[in-house]
Amino acid sequence: EVFEFDKNVTRIEDVREGMVLPGIVTNITNFGAFVDIGVHQDGLIHISQMANRRIAHPTDVLHLHQHVEVKVIDVDLRRKRISLSMRF
Repeated sequence: EVFEFDKNVTRIEDVREGMVLPGIVTNITNFGAFVDIGVHQDGLIHISQMANRRIAHPTDVLHLHQHVEVKVIDVDLRRKRISLSMRF
């Protein structure tokens, strides 16, 4: 399977709320998972945004280097933070 980032998104300034983007899980923590969407800053999927049901730990639904499709729910350019969701 060949993976490609969205060619139109190369900088955090290109990321807009509501976009659906391909990504790769780069790190998993107790509170969520970080996803590379092709810009310098990884986005965060909070544990509450991973599934339409309650999950105990992010590893219940994700694993490292997994290819995912995520929706951008917030972009904070000042703090360089991208909030993502898998619930859409």
